[in-house]
Amino acid sequence: MTWTKGWTSFDPNNQEYPEPEKILPNIIDSDLYLKNDTTYLLSGNVYVINNATLTIQEGTTIRCNVENVASLVVTKGAKLLAKGTKGFPIVFTSNKPKKNRKSGDWGGIIIAGAGKINSPSASKIIEGNFLPQYSLYGGVDEHEMTTIMTYVRIEFAGKKINQSKELNGLSLYALGSNSIINNIMISFSSDDSFECFGGNVNMHNLISYKAKDDDYDFTLGYKGQLDNILAIRHPYISDVSGSFAIEADGYDKKEGFLISESLSSIHIKNATLINLSNQSNYKYTTAAVSSKNLANLNIVDSQISGFANVVKFDKTYQSYSDLQKYFSLENSVFNVHSMSIITKHKSKINGDQILKYNMYTNNFRNAEDLFTDPFNETNPKFTLKDSENYTVMQ
Repeated sequence: MTWTKGWTSFDPNNQEYPEPEKILPNIIDSDLYLKNDTTYLLSGNVYVINNATLTIQEGTTIRCNVENVASLVVTKGAKLLAKGTKGFPIVFTSNKPKKNRKSGDWGGIIIAGAGKINSPSASKIIEGNFLPQYSLYGGVDEHEMTTIMTYVRIEFAGKKINQSKELNGLSLYALGSNSIINNIMISFSSDDSFECFGGNVNMHNLISYKAKDDDYDFTLGYKGQLDNILAIRHPYISDVSGSFAIEADGYDKKEGFLISESLSSIHIKNATLINLSNQSNYKYTTAAVSSKNLANLNIVDSQISGFANVVKFDKTYQSYSDLQKYFSLENSVFNVHSMSIITKHKSKINGDQILKYNMYTNNFRNAEDLFTDPFNETNPKFTLKDSENYTVMQ
């Protein structure tokens, strides 16, 4: 994957970062430009409000406070322009010294847009203990532009708020189609790496590295396309509630939805979803994909390896025709150690039929046996070593 070279870091705990020189204000109510010759400290909740634009120059480092837990909240109407480059990425990371950083050191980045959600309420409140006057998101502008983020790394985020709620590395609320999200790496998030709450922004070149909870989470009627996404998980890193490379929710079951056309619909191409499991620890893995509440998910030209199952469906999928209608995996390879499909329906559904024309391994294989260099801490490679032991599902 040549697109991962030059801007990523697969060993961020050993990365040297300069000490902060300037503390960002907690309220940014007019346009602000952050320069790469200064290292900034994000301390506490920092809100971009009043239709202001926060612009971050390529190569800028923002250290995020652990003691006064930091989060960046881009409120509805405001903008974040974080345009890094391959040679000079923008980095949000813990302010702890190297070798002392851990997942959940700080909160995360929250971006609130005015795009569509499929809740009966046209707008909602972002998750977390944030000031209510700065917490609204959602609207009717499906073409809105709230952010441009390119070549950005987000490390050690996902701070726990309480027993049932944690922040994500990057939370995208109702972003419209003119927002740009590409070449983003999120490492060691204590909750989800990426979560999309409605909206219809397309994204590409995304990396989730060793997240504790889900790598990519979609809900509230998100509709979009993702191209070139990578999730690298470890069997010993998981949330007690169960964690997946992809979790897709068609709607919020507490609120329901208005029309079936508003259900989440996610199209993914060139996904590499990897759990670095082997024969000694694969029992700690779960499904690669969790599909719930009639989410529509299409995955093509991808590889899934190291998980117990390819996909787990909840009870809203009540028949084989539902599985066919709402899920497809095409022209892909999978390597799992248990049933490829799990359904909650009482009657027997032969779910394997929806995986036909994909290739699979005859026997579960360790990551190092299947891929060229999966444990490389500079630039891991997930090129398949050979295709002799694969079978095409008929």
